Amino acid sequence: MTQQIPSTEPELAGVRNFRDVGGLPTVDGRRVRPGVLFRSGHLAHATAEDAVFLSSLGLHTIFDFRNAADQKLEGPDVELPGVCNVNLPLSDPADGAEFWKMVRDGDIEQLRVLLGDGRAAGRMIASYRSIIRQRTAEHARVLHALADDSVPALMHCAAGKDRAGLSVAVTLLALDVERDAILADYLESNAKHRRYRVRRSSGDGSAYSPEVMELLSPLFDARAEYLMAAFETIEETWGGVDAYLEQGLGITPQTRERLRERLLD
Repeated sequence: MTQQIPSTEPELAGVRNFRDVGGLPTVDGRRVRPGVLFRSGHLAHATAEDAVFLSSLGLHTIFDFRNAADQKLEGPDVELPGVCNVNLPLSDPADGAEFWKMVRDGDIEQLRVLLGDGRAAGRMIASYRSIIRQRTAEHARVLHALADDSVPALMHCAAGKDRAGLSVAVTLLALDVERDAILADYLESNAKHRRYRVRRSSGDGSAYSPEVMELLSPLFDARAEYLMAAFETIEETWGGVDAYLEQGLGITPQTRERLRERLLD
């Protein structure tokens, strides 16, 4: 079992799920360099103190994987001087605004039909598979940018769990980070202080009943089966990570080596 280098994380008041990916081990014994790749939830609610901390990271680029519906709901990211903001919307893991409206507003019977009997987890797995297959251009753009000059970088979506989680995982695959370390980092999003808060419209106590929360939990969990489905899709579609990177994303061995030079110790 691999171990991540211990880190002292800041207490950010308005940004959830922030962490430095530094310290993760590669298969050849190197480690991701601290201070070059960060991940988090959205920055729309960052406080002034949060912004001071984020500015201190020396960020070159922030990759925001939210779509227009997310940005309308949460607001734009806080502006950080001198940082390049790149918006690359990825498919929403829960399949769009109408779905989320039902999650927020639907009664228990509607949620049972929509999410019960494994349908919520199945939707998440299908979404992870779809992002890997269909969003190759976006992931290619991220990896090429990182290999060129866009570090230090921060990747985020809404909760920093699914779309950002996949983008970080793809980056770590390109760096030859150990699979169990990639999974362990992904599952860190389940920590209580990191989790995206469930928001329901009704003020009624039943809106957050144990049954409702159980139905919703697959949407708000980071589950190993989700990330494993993404890895399986790479194998099934391209035959392996190397072919996925070269054929799917257009990442040449030379670009991959530049990526490793920038991000690894």
